[in-house]
Amino acid sequence: MLALIVAILALTVAAAPLLDRLLGRNAGWVLAIPLIVSAVIAARTYQSTTGGSGPYTETHQWMPTLGVDLAFRFDGLSLVFLMLVLIIGAGVVMYSTRYLSPGHNVGFWFFITGFAAAMTLLVLTDDLIVFYVAWELTTLCSFFLIAMTGGFGGRAPAVRTLLVTVFGGLLLLTATVIMIVTTGTTRLSEVLTSESWDEQPAMLVTVAILVAIAAFTKSAQFPFQAWLPDSMAAISPVSAYLHAAAMVKAGIYLMLRYSPLFSDLFWWQILLIVSGAVTAVFGAMTAVKRDDLKEVLAYSTMSQLGLLTFTIGLAFEGALTAAIVHTIAHATFKAALFMLIGIVDHEAGTRRFSKLRQMRMKLPVTKTLTVITAASMAGIPPLAGFVSKEKLIEATLDLPVPDADYTVIFAGVVVITSIMTFVYSARIIMGVFGMRRKEIDAASTEPKEVHEGPFLFWMVPLLLAGVTIVVGLVPQILEHPVADAVLAANGAEYEPGLALWHGFNLALGLSALIIVVGALFVRRLDIVRGLLSRSMSPISGLGAVESIRAGIIEAGGYITRLSGTTSMRRHLAAPMVLLVLIAFVGMLMITDLPEIVGDPSRTSDWVMTGLIAVGVAAAIRANSRLTVIIVVSIVGFSMTLWFYALGAADVATTQLTVEVLTVVVMVLVLHRLPSAFKSEGRSNESLSMALAAGMALATFIAIVALTGRREKSDAAEYYLRSAENETGGSNIVNTILVDFRALDTFGELTVLGVAGLVIAVLVASRPLSRPHDADLDIESPIAPPRENAVFLKTSLYLIGPIIVGMSALLFLRGHYETGGGFVAALVAGAGLMLMYLAAPSDDEGRLGVSYSALICAAVTVGAVTGMFGFLEGSFLAPFDINLGVTEITSTLIFDLGVYLGVIGLVVASVNLLGTADSRGFSPDSHLGHPHRPTLGKTREHLHRSRRRQRENFDGDAGADTGEAGPVLDEDGDYVFDTVPEDPEESSDATEATDTAERN
Repeated sequence: MLALIVAILALTVAAAPLLDRLLGRNAGWVLAIPLIVSAVIAARTYQSTTGGSGPYTETHQWMPTLGVDLAFRFDGLSLVFLMLVLIIGAGVVMYSTRYLSPGHNVGFWFFITGFAAAMTLLVLTDDLIVFYVAWELTTLCSFFLIAMTGGFGGRAPAVRTLLVTVFGGLLLLTATVIMIVTTGTTRLSEVLTSESWDEQPAMLVTVAILVAIAAFTKSAQFPFQAWLPDSMAAISPVSAYLHAAAMVKAGIYLMLRYSPLFSDLFWWQILLIVSGAVTAVFGAMTAVKRDDLKEVLAYSTMSQLGLLTFTIGLAFEGALTAAIVHTIAHATFKAALFMLIGIVDHEAGTRRFSKLRQMRMKLPVTKTLTVITAASMAGIPPLAGFVSKEKLIEATLDLPVPDADYTVIFAGVVVITSIMTFVYSARIIMGVFGMRRKEIDAASTEPKEVHEGPFLFWMVPLLLAGVTIVVGLVPQILEHPVADAVLAANGAEYEPGLALWHGFNLALGLSALIIVVGALFVRRLDIVRGLLSRSMSPISGLGAVESIRAGIIEAGGYITRLSGTTSMRRHLAAPMVLLVLIAFVGMLMITDLPEIVGDPSRTSDWVMTGLIAVGVAAAIRANSRLTVIIVVSIVGFSMTLWFYALGAADVATTQLTVEVLTVVVMVLVLHRLPSAFKSEGRSNESLSMALAAGMALATFIAIVALTGRREKSDAAEYYLRSAENETGGSNIVNTILVDFRALDTFGELTVLGVAGLVIAVLVASRPLSRPHDADLDIESPIAPPRENAVFLKTSLYLIGPIIVGMSALLFLRGHYETGGGFVAALVAGAGLMLMYLAAPSDDEGRLGVSYSALICAAVTVGAVTGMFGFLEGSFLAPFDINLGVTEITSTLIFDLGVYLGVIGLVVASVNLLGTADSRGFSPDSHLGHPHRPTLGKTREHLHRSRRRQRENFDGDAGADTGEAGPVLDEDGDYVFDTVPEDPEESSDATEATDTAERN
């Protein structure tokens, strides 16, 4: 059932773009349904299979050779966090249907549901590798949500957030590797109970420190707290979900999950207690002095997370109980408050206290709900926040230490933080209430009126406020799940003892003290804020993060300046020198080599070697680029013949088609380059020859030392023995690619797609040189392009069906005979290249299919086929598909993905490199570059193109718009520094752009 929950959410993510296309912002109502259904399934699963008797587990093979499984473990701790993720997530997407502007919000729906799916996987998985993957997915979703919804001002905060959280992810990855190596398992539950830690206490301390810091980066704990207020550039729904109920709770979950292993470690306790206490007090004090409602909530969240971290660091049952109860209470009232502040911002157009206090706030429902949820945050009875605050106080008072000084200090941290919490909660209420009645009556002008939004806007905050009331009045409803969560986090049974009234005791007295002192501070708010302003640290955490970000960019620029070059010699020099050194060291270290097995060569091998050597020498001596391409292609075809002679038909066929396509692609690039190489100095030529000779010698030594000195390897014997029996295929090469090593092939398929996209990015970011036109006389018989294309075009009608049939044959027979998806696609690609060459002009040679669609389809087919492999036990495991009249194997469908990927790369090469208006990217014109006028292949065609250019383009399409880009003003906000425009120039530019778009 747990795998079903993950699958439902994965399908929800996949369906989000389509639902947005169909329903616009109302897609949220549909997207909330799978989240609610998943919550119901989880609750029923827990009730029927666990119920406190022990964790419920599921295991599904994923990558068995690596020991990585989709292993799920569902206990009380998972239940608490999963309910927060799913229920509040459903509320956020419903709330977003009214918050978002009408229209399409594909990115928002995709990443918000993706975040829910990632968090669900995080709290359910019992595999360390999957846990890390889910952890990083939450980081990426958070980055995109902040960057996309925060507008231009959200980009820098998104990058800074990514910088901090990725750093934490790297530390978690390091800890994960150490845990796997130390314990010999990837199963999280086994790592937590492994006896290996008793033998290696130093490793245990190291892992504890790494995990603690990783949690600090995710939950915004000192000294990594700066990203949380910075990320408030995102819209309110994002803040309500990520920064109140989900993402920041990932760090809390991490600390609670590892608490059974680390709770007795001094360094674990001291890190959590110190960092949590500093964050709690600092965040609360900073929240009091902020003027923006959302900033107040941001620092408030930081402070409350600090209290949770501090309490987890106390590391006994009562403290863990308090942390879990406060996690629930905080997620409830804080998500509601973010939504309510979003309503105020949406209706009033501002979140600043100074401006809201000048408005007449006719928001009766919003005011009421804000009072309830802010009072819960302040710890006012009878609300959930009061119950959780008392548990926090009790945890410090019941601390099992002999020294009473610790009790006083720890209780003081909670009390001081709670007093400041009361103060900023009161400020939030005052901000939402706007102008007071007497101020309205005394105003000389009628203040701006802010009216209540529709019911659907405040429906979710209403439900959350109801939850905080019910939990406050009847906290016993959480008794059983909290007890189970404490059992999972501590390994010992404990009675939480949740109740609204515990009688008159010290905890109640401290709660009353907090309210009284907090009320006094509110009455003297200006004085308190003034004192806090003077006591703030002069060091800016955000400034430190920004300095690190800028430093990383500067360091990258420095390295780029050292290594960045378009010189092939400089790029190849470093790896060549390294390989020569490796060969030299190998010569010194290897003194005894096995005997050569059999005859290592034949006479024909030396003939082919000589032919290739002649080709290489000719390529070295050639000055013409075209000559080099011809000679190098001859070398490639010689290698093809050699492969055929050795009996490697699959490899030879692939090499043959690759050589054909490579030559054509090189020619596409060649006609944008000078025909001859520029003259090199004698010293450069000597250096190049020395490097090449050294590389050749190193390669020769490696071949002599490492080949022909053994029989078939164990892997080769295994494939020869098992291929046909286990896969049904007799083509060993193909079975290795799509059956045994399908995961490797899927990675290569992804690389093919990335290569196509890289071509697009390069062409988009760096203008291509204009194609060199043939210097032909108009009267020359080879000048007319259309007449000279007749032969190729006619041949295409005859050869085309043959190429299609050959491609289909190679594709279908690949499992049994020479062929397969890769070589079949290369043959089809050769046909596409022939279509391009048969066209009379570059523009008419453009292939009318979207390369991006082909690449996306290729990766999707491979991934979906792999997911269905779970039906057979693991990702990409082959399975048979019964079509009624026959059966096919899933590897055929996977091979189709490879086929589409290669075709997509060929189409990208032709459309982006082989046409004169490559910057247009049609049919993939979504990259947004205006089409350039087409240039022909002869002077006559060139003249016609230039005449059309003069007729169609009146003005300079590249004219300066006058916008100099964003800069930081004195307040640290981004503004646009605009320079004066020339009206005539601007008009010409606009007209040129419009004309370009029409054409």
